[in-house]
Amino acid sequence: MTRIFDEDGRSFAVTLVKALPCKISQLKNTVSDGYKSVQVTVYKKEGDKEKILKKAEFRVDNPGKYKVGDEINLKQFKKDELVTVVGTSKGKGFAGTVKRHKFARGPETHGSNNVREPGSIGGGYPERVVKGRRMPGHLGVDTVTVKNLKIADLDKDILLICGSIPGPNKSVVRIFGKGEKAEEIVDSAAIEEQMAMQKMLEDDKEKKEEKVSEKPEEIDNSAFAPKEGGEEEK
Repeated sequence: MTRIFDEDGRSFAVTLVKALPCKISQLKNTVSDGYKSVQVTVYKKEGDKEKILKKAEFRVDNPGKYKVGDEINLKQFKKDELVTVVGTSKGKGFAGTVKRHKFARGPETHGSNNVREPGSIGGGYPERVVKGRRMPGHLGVDTVTVKNLKIADLDKDILLICGSIPGPNKSVVRIFGKGEKAEEIVDSAAIEEQMAMQKMLEDDKEKKEEKVSEKPEEIDNSAFAPKEGGEEEK
C-alpha cells in the first residue's frame, strides 16, 4: 500500500496490484458443464516454460465470444471504474475468543481468574454445546469480497486501487469490473474550511478599509502654546 495525491492536494490510500500474465485455458457451457464460465490460468514464465500459479473461473453470459489462448490484460479496465476484489484473508493461526470474536475480558480483581477465558459454553438444556457457538479456533484464511473499490490509475501492468484489499503481500486476487464510473469524492469539511478562511480574509480587508476611511481627530494644541513671558502653561 502507498498513497497518491490529486490535483487539489488530497491524499488517497491505494493498493498497488501487479497484473500477472493470464490467458484463457478453458470455456465451459451449460451443455457439457451445466453452467457458463471462463477459466483463466495465471502463469509465470521461467525460460521457455510456463509455470502455472493459479486457476480461476469467471461466470459470464456469453463464453462463446472468447477463445482458448486469449491473453487477459488491463485494457478491459478504465480509470475511476468501480471494481470488486476477491481474495483470501491473512492467516493468523489459533486465536482465542477475545481476538477472534471481540469478546470482552473478565474482571482482573477481587479474586477472579476468568480474564480471557470464554466462560460458560452450555446450559442445563439441551445438555450439550449448541452448534455454532463462538469458540476459540483458527483465525483468517477466509474468502473475503470487497465491493465498490475505485481504480485510481493504471499503467501497463500496475493497477492502483483506492483502499485496502484482502490478503497478504504477493497474494493472488481476483478483480471483477462493474463497468460503472465512481462518483467524484467531495471533501465537504475542506470546502467549509476554505469558505471560512475566505470569509475571514474578507472581514479583515473590510476592517482595514474602514480604518483608512476614518479621519483622525483634530488635537487642540492651544493649551500648550507658549505665553508672552516665554513660560509654557502647565
